[in-house]
Amino acid sequence: MVFRSRTSDRTHPTAHSSQGNDRLADAPKARLARIEHEKLLGYHRLHAWTVPDMTMTRRALLGAGALAASCGIWPARAARPFRLGLTPVFLDNDAAVIERLRVALAGALGTAVEMEQRRTYKEVTEMLLEGALDAAWLCGYPYLQHRDALSLVAVPVWNGKPLYRSYLIVGAGDDAGSLADLKGDVHAFSDPDSNSGYLVTASDLAMKGLRAEEFFGRTIFTYGHRNVVRAVSSGLVRSGSVDGYVWEALARMEPALTAGTRVISRSEWLGFPPVCARSDRIGDKDVARFQKAVLNFGASAAGRAALDLLQLDGMTRATPALFDGIARRMQILNSLR
Repeated sequence: MVFRSRTSDRTHPTAHSSQGNDRLADAPKARLARIEHEKLLGYHRLHAWTVPDMTMTRRALLGAGALAASCGIWPARAARPFRLGLTPVFLDNDAAVIERLRVALAGALGTAVEMEQRRTYKEVTEMLLEGALDAAWLCGYPYLQHRDALSLVAVPVWNGKPLYRSYLIVGAGDDAGSLADLKGDVHAFSDPDSNSGYLVTASDLAMKGLRAEEFFGRTIFTYGHRNVVRAVSSGLVRSGSVDGYVWEALARMEPALTAGTRVISRSEWLGFPPVCARSDRIGDKDVARFQKAVLNFGASAAGRAALDLLQLDGMTRATPALFDGIARRMQILNSLR
């Protein structure tokens, strides 16, 4: 037998004869190799079949999802909770009051409500301005500080009016009769952004050309109206500036606490701390629903119960003019700076 080389047309009998004998000798090995190769090929063919099958499964799943959505059987995504910010403007230490308020709001809105509390007015105000809150129960002072960015949602009604006063208090046994008698002593403020807990007293002093930090021997911020009452009642400080609504509410709820204090001065009537939202969101559906809910809070049993705990009559609409008295005090204080 003659074998032709692919690289040459010349024949090499001896060489070809040798190659032929090697191939014949290796025939059983070749058959075994071929069998193993076919087995391996079959393995890959088997697994190659599963790849397009997986692709079809993915398509099938996508199709099933579209079908489920079109039939309305896909589970609905939970609505985002309404976020309400709270400051120490009211009885924020009472967990029962806060929970009753949250439950009543959730029932009126038909959605979950998250109550966001912070230590300072500034923190809550910044959260509202940054969009981390949908609305917040603030104070007239920070509202006016950011009047260009905030709008009124509602104002609480207390004793028939959307008004309150700032109280200047001393210990029950203290013989001080006016602010002038407190010169050189320790005084407690609530918060540097509180109208009743700072601005009123600071502006009273400013009218006389005096600064609070110079008039008093020392001043502290308690970051809570209840804490001001506690500080004065316990003798930690001689005097304090406090929200009159909070003091009167505490006189009913914790008479032993307010019994350790005495009111020596009351400010004029000023706009009650309002509930606010960002002006660019006041028309949003969720904020509009919230406004409607709080304005009609007294219509439901849950809302009425929450108002009773807060010792409020209800909520009402208001215009910025309600806070003109606070604005005048801001101007007085700023004129001294």
